[in-house]
Amino acid sequence: MSSEILALAVIAILAASMWIPYIVGVNTAEPDSAARIDAGDFKRPADPSLQRPWVHRAYRAHLNLLEQGMPFAVLILIAHMLSVSSSATVLAAWAFVTLRGVHALGMITGLTGFPARPIIFTAGWLCCVVIFVEILRLG
Repeated sequence: MSSEILALAVIAILAASMWIPYIVGVNTAEPDSAARIDAGDFKRPADPSLQRPWVHRAYRAHLNLLEQGMPFAVLILIAHMLSVSSSATVLAAWAFVTLRGVHALGMITGLTGFPARPIIFTAGWLCCVVIFVEILRLG
């Protein structure tokens, strides 16, 4: 397995697991809270903005990972199909994994605010650009 594909697998399991903090948060809300899901009567979860701040941030971190993770995944798969792998693609892939992990942790805990979050997002985008350039260059 290539290093880039392994990085993609790590991103996939992170994205697949990011629902956990949100669901824990929603289900631990005060019983009479507008943010609480009534387990006996399934309906849509309450508006995420009504959740406690860390629960809302967990929701946004998950959406943000999906927004940036899909283009990353497509680029990694294209590079793999074309046998494009270089030190730049490996570095970009693992930098992306690290950035998304830091973003998720920082978002949920509230430790990353402005300007850290936009910098992390932009750096993740640059990782995708590096992989794209390597596809054009070597593919």
